[in-house]
Amino acid sequence: MVRILAAGDFHGDKQTAVYLANKAVYEKADLIVLNGDIVEENDTEGVMYHFVKTGKPVFLVPGNHDWFATDFLAAQYNATNLHGKSIQQGDVALIGCGGTNAGINMLTEQEIYDIVKETNKGITAPKKLLVTHIHPAGGIMESFSQFVKGSIGLRKAIEATKPDVVVCGHVHEAEGIEEKIGNTLVINVGKKGKIIEL
Repeated sequence: MVRILAAGDFHGDKQTAVYLANKAVYEKADLIVLNGDIVEENDTEGVMYHFVKTGKPVFLVPGNHDWFATDFLAAQYNATNLHGKSIQQGDVALIGCGGTNAGINMLTEQEIYDIVKETNKGITAPKKLLVTHIHPAGGIMESFSQFVKGSIGLRKAIEATKPDVVVCGHVHEAEGIEEKIGNTLVINVGKKGKIIEL
């Protein structure tokens, strides 16, 4: 079993970074997954250090506020930008698709679908965790905001690839919401974070 601390949407809040890093240690997480909007493009200081100093592997995907900063942070702190990749950790394949379906660095619904489908090729791990920033369309999370629409491409990709768990965010008001798409558990992990066992 792999214990994962998953969190995101804390937008450079250093106190939250300290809290989450301590939570990863206290809860004996094996690794840390950050699902976007962990910093702002113009303010990247003082966040990643806290996660890296835990000694645990750190994986991240970009949100809509840190699209360009994510590669920099991954290189600077020896973390892994999971966007468009799949990496096996123990019995779990971590699959990444960052970004959103709106805004200046938007991905099209087809791009989101294709990224998730492509990163699923060749996976042999018995468990799959899909790490996204955007939430899927047609669920409870989408109802929490009139302005932030879920991704149709992501929903179709989840239905096609059937990950065990999806961690997402983006809609701050839906933090902590858990729902199902088929047998896939979708969790908006938010800045409070969530321990996931797979």
